Amino acid sequence: MDANVKKSVLRMIPYGMYVLTAKGKDDAVAAATVNWVTQASFAPPLVAVGVKTDSHAHAAIKHSNAFALNVLGKDQGPMAFTFFKPATRDGQTISGEPFRWGTTGAPILERTPAAIECRLVDSVERGDHSIFVGEVVEISQTKAPEGRADDVTLWLKDLGPTIFYGG
Repeated sequence: MDANVKKSVLRMIPYGMYVLTAKGKDDAVAAATVNWVTQASFAPPLVAVGVKTDSHAHAAIKHSNAFALNVLGKDQGPMAFTFFKPATRDGQTISGEPFRWGTTGAPILERTPAAIECRLVDSVERGDHSIFVGEVVEISQTKAPEGRADDVTLWLKDLGPTIFYGG
């Protein structure tokens, strides 16, 4: 297989941008920008997310058996870049972003358009990422979207022509 063609073709898969959050040991938090996310079932509602195995988020999900996906809005590119780096907690902020504790114990960022709280129900641990499958147990939305709901979501391509993940 041609490595350059493989990279190009896999980058044709469109991705939304999310900040995955989870509660670690001793109320520590993990937060990371992720984009390998998809809905996997209607009933029960399930989502799947790919998480790097060597990340703090991976360890926190394994510890808490829960996570949240905070949907980034079109104007939140800077927040996506903030969570490309390891997150730090200071009181009720994570890397400067205010949060509240969700029903699963996962932090919910207060300035994102929506959040999806999940209870971990399965995982596939292969390669350099694990696929975590979460049952959606709670959702929140700061404002109902006008038009198509996915038009609110920040897409990976919105971060610029040289920003890629995958391939």
